[in-house]
Amino acid sequence: MLEARALGVLVEKSLTVPDSYPLSLNSLTLGCNQKTARDPVIAASEGEVQLAVDALKTLALAFESSGSRVARYEHNLGRALGVPSQSVALLATLVLRGPQTAAELRTAAERLHRFADVSAVEGFLDELAARPADKGGALVVKLPRAPGAREQRWAHLLSGAVDVAALPAAADDDSIVSTSELAALKARLAATESEVARLAALVERLCRDLDVRP
Repeated sequence: MLEARALGVLVEKSLTVPDSYPLSLNSLTLGCNQKTARDPVIAASEGEVQLAVDALKTLALAFESSGSRVARYEHNLGRALGVPSQSVALLATLVLRGPQTAAELRTAAERLHRFADVSAVEGFLDELAARPADKGGALVVKLPRAPGAREQRWAHLLSGAVDVAALPAAADDDSIVSTSELAALKARLAATESEVARLAALVERLCRDLDVRP
């Protein structure tokens, strides 16, 4: 949803370009349509972004700042949802870049908040996922592991529930082979083939010496 994208941009720009914040409608639109650090890349018009930010204002997730001839907008995510700045950074990153593992999130969110380690990221994600119903319910969800993946990804719920049934079925643990394991298997296969060739040559030589047909 464009509302979530606009909210994520407001959070991002408040931390990465504070001198240009709050954002004008033009700057907000450019941020929404940015081609880097965005998944998916979109092409929203200023009119569409205006409708999105108006919707955020009705939810108290954003507001228009005063004292400027040009309308400028700020986010109110942390206060409106009652979450700390670390969680705001994670939510904004998920909104802007799509589902990610905790390790990917730690790297992607570094400009918004520097987490000490992956465990810290997981701790805040767990809190967001276990948010009680009386506070609005969960804000993130841990997705089923995708085929060929070792780690599960997280997705935000700011745009509603994720259709888990539409996601690729998770693979069984036993079906996942790491690069190191694959290299070891190839080495063992090469050694086995070499040993079989050596034994075949030995049998052939013995049969020739004994004048026996194999």
